[in-house]
Amino acid sequence: MHIDILTLFPEMFKGVFETSILNKAKEKEKFSYQLVNFRDYTENKHNRVDDYPYGGGAGMVLSPQPIFDAVEAIKKEKQTKPRIILMCPQGETYNQKKAEELAKEEHLLFICGHYEGYDERIREHLATDEISIGDYVLTGGELGAMVVVDSVVRLLPDVLGNKESAPMDSFSTGLLEHPHYTRPADFRGMKVPEVLMSGDHAKIEAWRKTESLRRTYERRKDLLEAIDLDEEDRNILANIKNQQES
Repeated sequence: MHIDILTLFPEMFKGVFETSILNKAKEKEKFSYQLVNFRDYTENKHNRVDDYPYGGGAGMVLSPQPIFDAVEAIKKEKQTKPRIILMCPQGETYNQKKAEELAKEEHLLFICGHYEGYDERIREHLATDEISIGDYVLTGGELGAMVVVDSVVRLLPDVLGNKESAPMDSFSTGLLEHPHYTRPADFRGMKVPEVLMSGDHAKIEAWRKTESLRRTYERRKDLLEAIDLDEEDRNILANIKNQQES
């Protein structure tokens, strides 16, 4: 996978992209990236990328010219048709399903906005996707793009050390993940559940499924409404409800 990021502040990405899993993935050549300052594509003598909005109003609006030209230059250089992702508050709310969808692409291109917003022609004629990472407003799209890139790259083949890590993550199964424990078995009187040290893999898996359902029921009931539970899961969930109501 190759990722291009159009931004006015490319220096913001260095710390994130050159540490931890993203850096390891880059070193293993699982993905490559390019940071493009679209100010370099301006045609006016002051290198302005924004202007006052037609009709008046507060703030400045990003002009279409430098962003269109930057995208066209990248497409010409790479000879590809990238998935062009506009980071903006009006976009669809990002989730794990979207991450899994984007992880199948060969070329992603992110546009990070600033100021009051984008000229609408960027949204209508350039972007293939509009993504928001939540119902709040940031000073720019850079932080959102970092979140999306991190969640996508970790899903690429052989990026994570354990192949089972990503499929078992919260939201990957539609449920929140079960609790985890490690050594020591007894820490200040707080003990690890005995079933996890039993060596009985069937019982361990049953415990994990139950706790995953319990945690989802307690914290994110909305997730349960969005997935199809089998009969076993429905029975487990009914027992959890009865325990909490009794």
